[in-house]
Amino acid sequence: MEAYTDFAGVYDQLMDETPYAQWCGNIVQELGKYGIRDGLVLELGCGTGSLTELLAAQGFDMIGIDCSDGMLNIACEKKEKSGSDILYLNQDMRSFELYGTVRAVVSVCDSLNYLLEDEDLAACFQLVNNYLDPGGVFIFDFNTRYKYETVIGDSVIAENREDCSFIWENYYDPESDINEYDLTIFVRNPEMSASGQELFNRFQEVHLQRGYTLEEMQRFVELSGLAFIRAYDADTLGEVTDTSERIYCVAQEKTKRIEGVRV
Repeated sequence: MEAYTDFAGVYDQLMDETPYAQWCGNIVQELGKYGIRDGLVLELGCGTGSLTELLAAQGFDMIGIDCSDGMLNIACEKKEKSGSDILYLNQDMRSFELYGTVRAVVSVCDSLNYLLEDEDLAACFQLVNNYLDPGGVFIFDFNTRYKYETVIGDSVIAENREDCSFIWENYYDPESDINEYDLTIFVRNPEMSASGQELFNRFQEVHLQRGYTLEEMQRFVELSGLAFIRAYDADTLGEVTDTSERIYCVAQEKTKRIEGVRV
């Protein structure tokens, strides 16, 4: 079942506590360390464009890539409302194409966990390396295997709101490191039934994500030709520990040449 179809319409409503502003601040600060304060920046797995809009407001020329039509439609609505000059592309992270290189690539909110096979992640990282400017920076996060296995595990999460509710049934397979969550969502229908009762539309989606370790991510970064710079806990912004649930990684392009000089 394709993910982020019907869910796209209520994604922002159900994810309203996502700290996009904090993530934006972290990314801007990190990019500033490498002298990147403007220019082209690509966001992989941009979703509904919440972070993309914030980065555009910071002066970056943003490109957003996502494979979900529904999510990109909402991102384009935000773009029309804000008047931002963001380029959105409906592409797969494993095979995306750009017209040229960019100063930085970012990917947050565990988008890379949706890449389930080694070759998927390797293909994505190789493309990132290909499309980065000399010395360009790649910042991404991922949910750890620890989070899926220990924190979420086999659990059920439910939330009831005024206009929509959801049931999240989570399953983790430690042999494949695949986390499956089955979403059942109820969305208020503005129409009434013949008896005058409120109506709710019900739909379901299945999402699969793979749990990774920091060592695995570092290996794939280095295999792509990128230089692995550092990693830190996305929640504490401190050192990575055995109980880190989400990790930020920073990598850098180091192989291209400018006027015959290796960067």
